[in-house]
Amino acid sequence: MAKDHIDPVTALFETTAVPFESARAMPPQVYTTQEFLDQELSSIFAKDWFCVGRADGLSQAGDYTTCELAGQPVMVIRDKDGSLRAMSNVCLHRMSTLLHGSGNARSIVCPYHAWTYNLDGSLRGAPAMTQNDGFCKDHYKLPTVRCEEWLGWVFITLNADAPAVATQLIQVEDLIAGYDMENYTEVFFEEHLWDTNWKVLAENFMESYHLPVCHAGTIGGLSKLEDMICPPGLPAFNYHTILKDETLRIAMAHDSNTRLKGDERRTTFLLAIYPSLLITLTPGYFWYLSLHPKGPGQVHIRFGGGMSDDYKDDADAQQNFIDLKTLLDDVNVEDRGCTEKVFKGLSSQMAKPGHLSHLERPNYDFSQYLATKIRQNQELKSRA
Repeated sequence: MAKDHIDPVTALFETTAVPFESARAMPPQVYTTQEFLDQELSSIFAKDWFCVGRADGLSQAGDYTTCELAGQPVMVIRDKDGSLRAMSNVCLHRMSTLLHGSGNARSIVCPYHAWTYNLDGSLRGAPAMTQNDGFCKDHYKLPTVRCEEWLGWVFITLNADAPAVATQLIQVEDLIAGYDMENYTEVFFEEHLWDTNWKVLAENFMESYHLPVCHAGTIGGLSKLEDMICPPGLPAFNYHTILKDETLRIAMAHDSNTRLKGDERRTTFLLAIYPSLLITLTPGYFWYLSLHPKGPGQVHIRFGGGMSDDYKDDADAQQNFIDLKTLLDDVNVEDRGCTEKVFKGLSSQMAKPGHLSHLERPNYDFSQYLATKIRQNQELKSRA
């Protein structure tokens, strides 16, 4: 087989067989082909944990959000007893999807024939079904999906055998213990669709090498490459850190925070929790992206953020965050332009990956994660 026509999985395996000191970016085929996306959906998104957002964004009974995970419509909803439930978002009658987007509902009503479910997924009622002798509403309940909370985040998985989120991310919890991430309050949540591959956007987050250039109009001038630390990643995540300028007050540890010392008080963590939760965590505020592919050339983005509760009683904290959100929106415009240009370049027949900088260590670790998950799934299939 000609080199130019090598299958994308083999191309990835060859790329990840090289040590980091000699590593190149991943080959174009892993971004641009449906063949590789199919591998990702079956090996990664159908098997790993996916983050739908923050638990405090679903704080009231009936609060819900929806997503499509590896082709499966899923809802996450707060029940009347206060628990979070994840369930199939497909009616058990003629199989319409039920809820859409995010919101609040007193019950779950199918938009097709008005079959109505309680917040726990049990069927409350179904119009005009009395003449079907086999129908019994007590026999109907929406299938459940695994759902777990971890430090204020809500995760779901289609995999009954996936290790618990807290087990997989115990090293993250230790790393950022002084930030008390569970006690950050979400101020905004949005959904977007960009014309790029999900991995392009994930990798864009994982390295700050691009900040001085891509973000020259916003934060680029404040980004010092020499202050960026990119340690080797771990099996479930990678990260790098940046020291924030003290002029951005809400990025600093609050005076009441005695948990963080020295430079920790102005250290920003950029956490990439596999497969696709990307968190910028400062001692004062956070923002995040949770990504899911919509085909090789589109990514669905769940975008949210907010403040540490350390700042909740400060009179100017919310206005400072509003100003920050304006800046984040401008940064997103820059990132969208850069990542969509990358995908356009990847789609060129002349695209060829170059060597990685030492500041792109997280990208290398991400490629190792992808290769490991796909290889594991191939081995499972071969033993079946």
